Amino acid sequence: MAAGTLFTYPDNWRAFKAQVAAQYSGARLKVASVAPAFTFGQTNRTPAFLNNFPLGKVPAYQGDDGFCLFESNAIAHFLSNESLRGTTPQAAAQVLQWVSFADAEMVPPASAWVFPTLGIMQFNKQATEQAKEEVKKVLSVLNQHLNTRTFLVGERVSLADISVACSMLWLYKQVLEPSFRQPYPNVTRWFLTCVNQPQFKAVLGEVKLCDKMAQFDSKKFADMQPKKETSQTKKEKPVKEPAKPQEKKEKKKAVPAEEEMDECEAALAAEPRSKDPFAHLPKSSFVMDECKRKYSNEDTLTVAVPHFWETFDQEGYSIWYSEYKYPEELTQVFMSCNLISGMFQRLDKLRKNAFASVLLFGTNNDSCISGIWVFRGQELVFPLSEDWQIDYESYNWRKLDPNSQECKTMLKEYWSWEGEFKHVGKPFNQGRVFK
Repeated sequence: MAAGTLFTYPDNWRAFKAQVAAQYSGARLKVASVAPAFTFGQTNRTPAFLNNFPLGKVPAYQGDDGFCLFESNAIAHFLSNESLRGTTPQAAAQVLQWVSFADAEMVPPASAWVFPTLGIMQFNKQATEQAKEEVKKVLSVLNQHLNTRTFLVGERVSLADISVACSMLWLYKQVLEPSFRQPYPNVTRWFLTCVNQPQFKAVLGEVKLCDKMAQFDSKKFADMQPKKETSQTKKEKPVKEPAKPQEKKEKKKAVPAEEEMDECEAALAAEPRSKDPFAHLPKSSFVMDECKRKYSNEDTLTVAVPHFWETFDQEGYSIWYSEYKYPEELTQVFMSCNLISGMFQRLDKLRKNAFASVLLFGTNNDSCISGIWVFRGQELVFPLSEDWQIDYESYNWRKLDPNSQECKTMLKEYWSWEGEFKHVGKPFNQGRVFK
């Protein structure tokens, strides 16, 4: 029987999968999620932790015998028993099918819809509406499958139910209001059956379905963003109530929002500020943040694109086309999407000076990645900082002439996620926006 420690932060739904599996299998699992056992953003950056888990991500599992695993699905599988994994080759394959289904089909649209309501990421109307439609499609598939079944595979709870239910947890808690979930009664019946099992409740507690669809709260989003310390605040030493700033800092550190959002660590905000890579460039009249707000909150074709061309500073900024060099290596669609999201994550410190819409075209084992980027300056920005150089060499880059029809057409198509895309030759699949 497995015995070990699961490192995570509190209320990590990915860690819930392993915890629930352990409840069913009887595995002896200790959870290290709070100080002094584990502090997110600190413990997972220590040499000892990185020696066992090179990516520094959580959840991460270390057995009492020294055996180490990262990636939540692998950990949950290891902590499961034969009944959860599938007792026949057919059942085991079906379990794997639904675990993959959760990651590839449920998690991406659920994240795009739910994260803005939690203040984790900026609201994008177009992306949210697309996510809602994708969620409806997934719920329809589940509803049909569960029409004559109590559980996803066989007659008992399996790792398939655990994985899919945990991936839907925030959907049901935040946005699947009664009117939205009404067409999918089999799914809601199944979900409630799962989360009310003793083994689920021991980990999740009481799960309350939302009564009203949560909306984007700009104030909550602003509060979640790391506050930059100004030179004025550095000079001033508060005499009265000195504990208040510290209290705010502690509160922020307790909510690792970006780990949920493409797994970008919230602790990035606490790193020492380095020299500004754009300090050598003259000031520009183009306001990148205003352009991003237009794109996120208003119609792309009638407002955001016209605003961009009306205010764009050709001397201070440049527009580039990127294309992934190794399309033959792209297999599963969800893995390709993770490739894009991972690049965005590692470029987090570039957000103030860049904007991009990167799209995936095609299907499994026949796809390609390309995008349109807007950068500060006239040269590729990645060589300006060591923090930005991890991924860019895997792409071909071509600078576009902002006065050309080609540039205007491509920017419109990549920003709106629709068009002919004549240069691609594959159907549009999914998109990711770097803001």
